[in-house]
Amino acid sequence: MTKADLIESVAGEAELSKRQAGEIVDLILDEIKTALQKGDRVALTPFGSFVVRHRKAREGRNPKTGEKIKIAARKVPAFVAGKALKEAVGGARSGGAKKSPAKKTAAKKSAKRR
Repeated sequence: MTKADLIESVAGEAELSKRQAGEIVDLILDEIKTALQKGDRVALTPFGSFVVRHRKAREGRNPKTGEKIKIAARKVPAFVAGKALKEAVGGARSGGAKKSPAKKTAAKKSAKRR
């Protein structure tokens, strides 16, 4: 679905012109963007939440030359799907995944290092 498809759907459902629906969709997206720029979390229950995640500075490599480069720390937007959205898309989750003993041991060792 594209933004144009969303606008058309909103216009049809709310009996608005496409122009009015487009302004509403743009307003909602601008409000979400503004909140994220401030570092706020945007929760749209039960759909999901938009959050700002902090990525640490790290060392990378230039794929052409193989030269090491420093990648600066930065903030990135992320979306965390809500329970209702997850269930609607993927169906109900059964009991949860079980970790194999090898994975449990690796997770314990990783936790001890921290």
